[in-house]
Amino acid sequence: MTSTDRRITDHEIPIAVRDSGAGDAVLLLHGLGGTLDAWADLELEGRRTVAVDLRGHGLSGDGPWVWDRVLDDLEAVVRHLDLGRPAVVGHSLGGMLAVQWALRNPDCPGIVNLDGLRSAESDAGNYPGLDPATRDHELASLKAAFDAQAAAMDQPLPAELRTVFPERARVERDGQTYGRPTAQLLAEVRYTPEFRDTIPLLRQVTCPALVVIPTQDPPGMPGGQLMEAFRRGIRRDLAGLPEHIQVREVEASHGMLAERPRELGVLVAGFLGGLA
Repeated sequence: MTSTDRRITDHEIPIAVRDSGAGDAVLLLHGLGGTLDAWADLELEGRRTVAVDLRGHGLSGDGPWVWDRVLDDLEAVVRHLDLGRPAVVGHSLGGMLAVQWALRNPDCPGIVNLDGLRSAESDAGNYPGLDPATRDHELASLKAAFDAQAAAMDQPLPAELRTVFPERARVERDGQTYGRPTAQLLAEVRYTPEFRDTIPLLRQVTCPALVVIPTQDPPGMPGGQLMEAFRRGIRRDLAGLPEHIQVREVEASHGMLAERPRELGVLVAGFLGGLA
């Protein structure tokens, strides 16, 4: 499928998109620290896919992370490209946005949330069955890892790490190369209630929804008992959802888009094909 890169400039900040230009519209929203390139291997044949660089990411402009203003960014994309009533597919942070989009636009034909339910660094009660002392120790280790990752975003990228960041996620300042997003944006997202737990909002969604959760630990993240308990908490809190919200599990980690693009493409396409 041939796609066109565009930059929408008639808005508060410029928004970069990749538009396939044909079929029923689907917005694709990447996760925190990602770019629209995350969707490169997901095939939704017959759909007009519009992948977005969220604010502060990729080639889009900078702005404070206020959820309503990010939703305004998406409204600007829909308006500028005349997308009508798009379905929305989001991964991680993008899945959280998909839920909020559905609440703002109850006539949305449907949303897909790919492991965008709550931060791994969540409230203590979201790790059932784990000894409290072990839980608190592992949560402290996870916080320290996230703190270090965030702090590194304010420093120039070492030469050996520059290739780790996609070209559209790198920016030049004062002769140095930095990654996006900034540590400030990460901090603005990280402790918001919506990022820490989107499940209460999901329960308010009235349009058809597909939720996809992984069964494996994220590579490189402190896992073991904490992440097993985290998944138990997710399953516990997804019990008893209304019939219009489907839940599926995939044999993958949080990086499911890179690990299982073909399987996810079939799953998402099947869900979208069943929408009225």
